This record gives sequence, structure tokens and C-alpha cells, in this order.
Amino acid sequence: MTPHRPRISVVGSLNMDLVVSTGRMPTVGETIQGSAIHYIPGGKGANQAVGCARLGAEVSMIGAVGDDAFGQEIIRRMKEKGVEMNHVTIQKGVPTGTATILHLPDDNCIVVVPGANGSVTTEMVEEARDIIETADVLLVQLEIPLQAVERALSIAKKAGVLTVLNPAPAQLLYDSILRLADYMTPNETEFAILSGDRSIEHMDLTTVLSRWQTAHHHKLIVTRGSEGVSYLSEGQLKHVPAPKVKPVDTVGAGDCFNAAFGFAMACGYTIDKALKFAVKAASISVTRFGAQDSMPTIEEVGES
Repeated sequence: MTPHRPRISVVGSLNMDLVVSTGRMPTVGETIQGSAIHYIPGGKGANQAVGCARLGAEVSMIGAVGDDAFGQEIIRRMKEKGVEMNHVTIQKGVPTGTATILHLPDDNCIVVVPGANGSVTTEMVEEARDIIETADVLLVQLEIPLQAVERALSIAKKAGVLTVLNPAPAQLLYDSILRLADYMTPNETEFAILSGDRSIEHMDLTTVLSRWQTAHHHKLIVTRGSEGVSYLSEGQLKHVPAPKVKPVDTVGAGDCFNAAFGFAMACGYTIDKALKFAVKAASISVTRFGAQDSMPTIEEVGES
């Protein structure tokens, strides 16, 4: 690792995850019995912030929660995990964002209610300008309004801060946003939506990635779950395979990947080494329950 402690700013969502464990998916109109429910702080932004902090980064979170019990609990627990929360706004009269997760034996499905995340403004981002400008890396996602995402990327880009855009949940993005990212990290489904081609799996991935990078001027990294990641290096398609593990809970695996990738890049890793590090971290995370509690430490991931 580099001698300095990397500084990472995360602009994004904070949710309370309501995780319901059950043996199967109910059919329409059916009531079934679950085996457990857990209340776990989550949200893509918060998960990535905790992931970076667990690895040893100095992390600042920028976002919003509601003035309710969920918001208070999220702030308390993230502080305990080492995330600086001075730029998380408490919105009066607005509920904290929630994600209701149906946790099945082999997968999960999720319903997100944005709550306070939908009230994050460009003004809130501006108030954290110093935090963003002095970071080594900025991480952003798409669970807050796009205007706030674009402002954060613009501040970072002008200051020479490395920017990582995790385009999740997927939606079509303006070119003005895409051009502000140094790295973009969609999974295969998200990239199919972004590119407008739902049959991307049948296309020449080298050509698809090359055309995208030429058009939008950033490095594209496509995450592929248990298959690892794919990206271009000097015009050649490269893959980083994921270690074979027995998954327990896949919630937060993508957030762990982004946190570990941002951390490694902030430490000065080459992209090849950073991606190996991030894939290994994400593979460790799926062997444990809970998005934030599953995030590995630097000792667990090692140098990769």
C-alpha cells in the first residue's frame, strides 16, 4: 500500500435495509411465512463508504437521511465503522430511504423507496466542496438525483480528483455526466440498459467497449458477478476471474467491488492490480450476511 492513508469521498444514498429471509418467492396474491427479518443500514453510497473505511481509507459521506429512528441509527452505526458523517443532512419531515430485500436461498429481490435520498440537492453537494476537492477518489452512484451526481463529478473533475461512477440502478445518462467519469463500473444488465442494446451478450464485447470508451472518454469496467470483470487494456479484452466461493448473501457485492476498486486506485495501484484486488474483496463479501457487515478488511483481502 501507499504510505499515506487514502482519502475517499462518497456522494450517494443512505438506506435502512429491511431484509426478510424466506425459502422461496411468493406468487401474486400469496402469503408465505418468512424465517427472519433484519434491519441493516444500507444504500449504495453508504455501503461503498463503509467498504472503503473497512479497508483503511479516510472516508467522508455526503448525502441525506430523514429525521426518524432509521436515520439516527444509520448515522450512529456508520460513525462506529469510521465514516465521517458531518456532511450527511438530516431532512425534517422526510423519511429515511429504505430498501426491502426478499432474501432467498440463492438470490434476492429488492424494492427501494428513496425517501431523503431523493432530496439531495446540488447545494448540499456544494457545501461539501472542500471534502470532494481534497479527496484522492470520488465514488458516486445513481440513488440520488442526477443533478447532485453531476455536480459532485464536476467538482471532482475540476480539482483533478479521480472519479468512479457506479451507474446503479441503471438509467439513461446525459453525455455531460458520462464525460465527467474517469471510470464507470456497470454490471452486464446495467450496461445493456445504458447502451440501449439488450442483446449485448451476443455482441463482440471488445467492439462494444471500444466504441463506448471512444464516445464517452472514460474507462469502462463491466462487472459480471461470479464470472469476475471484463475491460479493455491497450485495445485488448481482458478478464479478471472471480474466485470460486459458496455465496451466502449477494446484497452489497457490487458496492464492495466499487469500494475496493476506488480504495486500490487511491492507493496508486495499476488498474490491473486494482481490479484483481476488487474482485477478491467482492468474492469475500458474498460469503457473509449483510451488505455493510460483509465488507472485508485489508488484512482479509491482502495485496492481490
